[in-house]
Amino acid sequence: MRTVPVSKCLDKKLILFGYEVPDVLAIFLTLSILNFLFGQTSLSVAFVWAPTLALAVILRIGKRGKPEKHLIHWVRYQFQPGTYCAFNEPTKNQPFKKEVGSE
Repeated sequence: MRTVPVSKCLDKKLILFGYEVPDVLAIFLTLSILNFLFGQTSLSVAFVWAPTLALAVILRIGKRGKPEKHLIHWVRYQFQPGTYCAFNEPTKNQPFKKEVGSE
């Protein structure tokens, strides 16, 4: 029987360059869009690289100490309806039920 060593931590988050995968995608998407718009100008360093590096620094500092996939959960929270309730909505058709023996 042949055995192969396997990592004990299968739930570890995937990190590239110190960032989570959605963060890397956001950084490179920003870089590519800004490069497409302003790449041929003489100020491409100011319009392409500076905002991209600023985004990378903001993500690094802003997510320090936060749980994994914090950015994805925050974006989902921003696009969902603004009211949350732990209980079902009350219906107006049901009359109040009086308990037997309580007066």
